[in-house]
Amino acid sequence: MAKKGKRLKKVNDLVDRNNKYSVEDAMKLAVETAQAKFDESIEVAVKLGVDPKQSDQQVRGAVSLPNGLGKPVRVIVFAKGPKEKEAQEAGADFVGADDLVEKIKGGWLDFDKAIATPDMMATVSKVAKVLGPRGLMPNPKVGTVTMNVTDAVSAEKKGKLSYRVEKAGIVHASIGKKSMGADALRQNFNTFIGALMKAKPASSKGVYMKNIAVSSTMGPGITVDVSNAQGQVS
Repeated sequence: MAKKGKRLKKVNDLVDRNNKYSVEDAMKLAVETAQAKFDESIEVAVKLGVDPKQSDQQVRGAVSLPNGLGKPVRVIVFAKGPKEKEAQEAGADFVGADDLVEKIKGGWLDFDKAIATPDMMATVSKVAKVLGPRGLMPNPKVGTVTMNVTDAVSAEKKGKLSYRVEKAGIVHASIGKKSMGADALRQNFNTFIGALMKAKPASSKGVYMKNIAVSSTMGPGITVDVSNAQGQVS
């Protein structure tokens, strides 16, 4: 335990809690402080100046990250007929309809993303209480309810990031793994921030992006200079 405590202190000492870091320096620090024995995820938390209780101030969407998520993405598709075959050919891990619903009802959740054709939503709704809280429910706003199954599966497999503002006005997202390196993570971060800026509700007044922090799964929080982050987005 003493050895672990020394390691944590050493990691925490690398980060100045009072400093606001540039995106470049923050990504380097996030990688440097990810010292666990597994490949830690790099997490981003953005505090937005919105009121999620207001329907016109919801911030939600999806964006394809240039360097993917740094891990295999398991995709299931709810489809029948020709679309079922299309999903299989596109590389979906599992394709089905009522059989998928029964598997999920039985506790099976061995997937990361779920896609459905519009005609299958009545079937999918039978497991909405299972999928919804886990962020797995197909939704047209993020491109996971669509007839264009091939493109949807391809986008998710490459590393499409879905995001949604939470009750406290914060958006949490994982932008990749430590093993990807600081440069690839920086590119993913900039793409994510750009998507959030474009998603700003028209009814949002005042400061939109209030605070940004990044960290590895087990590492300390690193505050990012908001102006620098916004300036990185072309």
